[in-house]
Order: sequence, then structure tokens, then C-alpha cells
Amino acid sequence: MAITARMISNEEDRAAAFQIRKQVFVDEQGVDGDKEYDEFDEIGSATHHVLVLFDGQPAATGRVRPVNGVAKLERICVLASHRGHGLGKSITEALEAEAKEMGLTQAKLNGQTHAEAFYARLGYETVSDIFMEEGIPHVTMIKTLN
Repeated sequence: MAITARMISNEEDRAAAFQIRKQVFVDEQGVDGDKEYDEFDEIGSATHHVLVLFDGQPAATGRVRPVNGVAKLERICVLASHRGHGLGKSITEALEAEAKEMGLTQAKLNGQTHAEAFYARLGYETVSDIFMEEGIPHVTMIKTLN
């Protein structure tokens, strides 16, 4: 079992990441496909995307972008067939490392409530009440990046 995370720098990896997001958010969770992709996915934006490979195959993705001096982690997802192998942790750690490279010292995310305990184990603290985003309950969580 080999897990590797890499920043997306080519169209092939970008397409693989978008396919993972489609499978998880649109097909599995029912998010409107027109709302899943936004201006922050455009090449040339300040957003940095990561792709995680499991035994050489694309299996997870996420993105990070600077928002008011804070690293906003977004679109973190793992294919259902690959959950339980530590890929979510790999994505989060890669995004945090990229945020540090960008000179950011705090990370923020809007996590689905079912993942709140997962993010808490990675050092995130819940700082909001539950709110709905695309019909799914979320909380805002933050972490100081060391």
C-alpha cells in the first residue's frame, strides 16, 4: 500500500481530481454539479490543488487557497472505495504543508459534521455552530500551522 500526495501541475492530474470530486460530492452526496466547480478551480487562480494516489491510482483530492491571510482548505474528499487507509490525513497534511510554503500560519475549513471528529484529531478546533452548505451540515474549524 503506497500513498503519495502531489501538488497538481498538469491537466491530467487536474482532470483526475475533478473526477474524484464529481464521484464524491455530486454522485454520492448529491451536490449540484454546477456548484461543485467554481472560479477557484481555474488555472492561474491562487488556489493550489493536491492529488493523492493510492498504489499509483488517483484516490483523493483537495485544495487550498489564501483568504484574508488564512489558508482555506476546501473540496477535501476520498473515493468511497479508498476510505479508511489514511488518505484524508495525507490530503490535509499536504494542503497544510502547501499553506506553509505560501507563508500562511493558520488554516480554516468548513468540514461536514460527520468529519468533525476526524479534523479534531488532526488538531482543528470547531469555531462555529452547525450550518448548511449545499444541503449538508457543516462546521467551521481552524488550526494554527506550526
